[in-house]
Amino acid sequence: MNASTAAAKPGLLLVEDDPVSAAFLSEGAALLDIDVQRATDAASARRASHARRFDLLLIDAHLPDGLGEDLLRALRAAGQDAPALAHTAEPGADLRSRLLTAGFCEVLHKPLPVAELQAALRRHLGTRSPFWDDAAALAALGGRPEQVAALRRLFLNELPTQRLRISTAVDRSDEAAVREELHRLSASCGFVGATQLAEAVRRLRAAPMDAAALRALESAMDGLQRSPG
Repeated sequence: MNASTAAAKPGLLLVEDDPVSAAFLSEGAALLDIDVQRATDAASARRASHARRFDLLLIDAHLPDGLGEDLLRALRAAGQDAPALAHTAEPGADLRSRLLTAGFCEVLHKPLPVAELQAALRRHLGTRSPFWDDAAALAALGGRPEQVAALRRLFLNELPTQRLRISTAVDRSDEAAVREELHRLSASCGFVGATQLAEAVRRLRAAPMDAAALRALESAMDGLQRSPG
């Protein structure tokens, strides 16, 4: 296989410390002609995220050096905006709810048949993380798609100015101004269904001077600009 063919493959970051589970998941993905990069812990996954962008993330809920949800937040802050799937051998609705709240699109329970694994990969591969929630926007605006489209255009036109005001307030260490800008942005996100940006806004409102939270906000804004809805 030549280099150009390999480069065309979608990239999957698989984070799993158990060698048997890692081999199963990796081989199941490779059968779909996916380029799998394996990491055994959160630290190696973070290093991998600095070297390339991935099209899909498959992360164990419990790693030797931390929780999968914490790793996902770190990867989002580093600019990895691909859909993320969690996998776990631990049953329980509480864990599933916690993982979905953290931003995972789906939770896979091990052991699982290879067909189930591949179906999940196909569902999410090639679709970047859901920057826009059409259902939420339609519900907020009375089910009128044309109004959603118009409001999103206005939202995207205003976004660079809002971004500048937020970064300027952060540079001045003006927490009150940061919170005020984020309050306005949060309301706008709800109207247009900018769900990922809304989550990044929530994180920065909780810690207005946090550099990682600001990077996550800027990454979400960049994603919206690339996916105009």
